[in-house]
Amino acid sequence: MTLKPLTAVLCFTCLPGLVLAGEKTVYGLNEYAALQGIDLEVAAKLDTGAKTASLSARDIKRFKRDGESWVRFYLAIDAAHSHPIERPLARVSKIKRRAGDYDPEEGKNYTARPVIELDICMGSALRSIEVNLTDRSAFQYPLLIGSEALKRFDALVDPSLKYAAGKPACANAAQTAE
Repeated sequence: MTLKPLTAVLCFTCLPGLVLAGEKTVYGLNEYAALQGIDLEVAAKLDTGAKTASLSARDIKRFKRDGESWVRFYLAIDAAHSHPIERPLARVSKIKRRAGDYDPEEGKNYTARPVIELDICMGSALRSIEVNLTDRSAFQYPLLIGSEALKRFDALVDPSLKYAAGKPACANAAQTAE
C-alpha cells in the first residue's frame, strides 16, 4: 500500500520533463541550413560536443566602420561567393586548441576567432545565433552548429537521423528572445 503513493509521486515529478521534451524539435546529425542575408543554403553538422557554431570563411579581416568593429570575409565553400561579406563584429572567441594544434612558438592554447551574429534557418525555425569564422574547407560540412546555438533552436539531436527537418522554410524575422 505504501508503495503506490510513492510511485504516484515519482510519476508526477517526472511529468514536467516529459512535457518539456515534447516542446523540442528533433533534428538529425546533419541538417540543411539557410544563411539569411547571404542567400545560401548549406549542409550543417549538429555537434552537441562543440560549444559554439563555426562557419567556413577565408581572408578574414577586421576593420572599423563609424567607430565600430566589423569583419570582412569570403565564404570558404567551394565557389559559393566571390564577393566579400561584411558584418558587425559581435566579439572575439577563444577556441581551445587540440594537443596536436599547439604551437610552442606562439605560446597560446587557444585560437582567437571573430564572431558574428547570423540568422540561420533550419526546417521552419529561424534563429539569430553567434557564429565564429574559421576556414573549415578541410571538413565535410561548412557549418558546424554547437550546443549554444542548438539551445536557441530548442533542439534535440538524434544522431541516427539525417536531414530530419527537411529543407529550410522560414519567415523573414529571426527569433532573438531567449
